[in-house]
Amino acid sequence: MSATAPTALRAATPPTALPAPGLPAPLGAGERLALVVVAVDDSVPGVRSLSLARPDGGALPSWTPGSHVVVEVPPGAGRERRLANAYSLTGETVHPSAYTVSVLRRDPEEGAAGGSAWVHGLAVGDTVTTTAPRSAFPPVQGATRHLLVGAGIGITPLVSHLRSALRWGRDVQLVQVCRGGRGAHLDEVRALGGDRVTVLDGRAALAAHLPALLGDQPIGTHLYTCGPADFMDAVLAAARALGWPESRLHLEHFGLAALDPGDPFTVTVTGGPTLEVPSGTSLLEALEQQGYDVPHLCRQGVCGECRLRVAPAASTGVHHRDLYLDDAARAAGDCVMACVSRALPDPATGRAHLEVSP
Repeated sequence: MSATAPTALRAATPPTALPAPGLPAPLGAGERLALVVVAVDDSVPGVRSLSLARPDGGALPSWTPGSHVVVEVPPGAGRERRLANAYSLTGETVHPSAYTVSVLRRDPEEGAAGGSAWVHGLAVGDTVTTTAPRSAFPPVQGATRHLLVGAGIGITPLVSHLRSALRWGRDVQLVQVCRGGRGAHLDEVRALGGDRVTVLDGRAALAAHLPALLGDQPIGTHLYTCGPADFMDAVLAAARALGWPESRLHLEHFGLAALDPGDPFTVTVTGGPTLEVPSGTSLLEALEQQGYDVPHLCRQGVCGECRLRVAPAASTGVHHRDLYLDDAARAAGDCVMACVSRALPDPATGRAHLEVSP
C-alpha cells in the first residue's frame, strides 16, 4: 500500500446468525433497517420520542437492555456528509413491534452536529434507517441489586434496565435527576417502578442524597449511571470514595464528547509506512491525512463502519473506546474502531503501536 495512492481499508463483516424457528431473524452487526415513524411524542419540552416500526408491521428482533441503535442522518441543512447518532432504545425488549428512542434537541452552539434537529423535524410516515441494536451497557445478571442513577436524557438506557429487572424479578432501584418534576420518561418509570423509583430535583438534591444512597446497598449491588459527563463523574467519585470496586461500576456515555485526547502512538499499514498518530488525532484521521480511504460513518465509535483488522503479534494492544464491539471481540485484540480507539503501550518499553490491514 502506498499513502500516495488512496486505498480502501475494508473491515470483515461478521456472519449473520440463523433465525430461530418462528421468531424474527436476528440482525447482523452491520445490517441496516429501513423503518417508518409510526408515533411521535413531544410531551416533554425539548425531547422528542419516536416509535419506529417495519413498514409491514412485523415484529422486530429482541435486544439486550441498555442497547442503542445508530440512526443515519442524511446530508442537508448545511451538512455535506451523512451523520450517524446513537440513541438508546427505551421500549419493549422482547420481539417488539417498534423500536422507540428519545432525542434531546440540541443547538449547534452546544456542539451538536445537526442530528437532533433532523430528528425533531421528522413526522409520522417518514422513513428512518438504523443499524441493528447494539449494547455496551448490559445488566450484570448475577448482581444482588441493580442501582440505576440517571440525569437528563441519560435516563433513556436505564428505562430498559428497569423494565427487564422487574420482568425477571430482580432487585432494582432507580434514581432520576431532573428539574421541576419534568423529565424524559418520568411518568413511565414511576408507573413501572412505583416505590422503587426516587425523583430528585437537580444536582444539589442528588449531592445530598448520594452518601446515604451509595452507603446503604447490599453487597453485590451493581451501579449503572448515565447522563452528562460531569454528572457521571460525580456519581462514580462518590461511589469510589465509599469503597465500591470498579467491577461494580458501569457507565454509558455517548460518543466522542466523553473521550480524552488519548496518548500518541504509531501505526503501520501492512505493507506500507509507519505513521505517527498524535494526541487528539484519531487513527481514522491520521490514515485519511495520508490518503487512505477508510469506510466510516459516525466518527463516534457507534456504527462499526471503520472497523479494521489488527495484527496482534505486531501490535502492543488495543485501547478499545468504542460502543460497538462486544466483550469477545475486544478480548481477541484483532480489530480496532479507527475513529475512537487507540494503541495501548507495552508495559516494558512504553511503546504504543498498531499494525492494521484491510
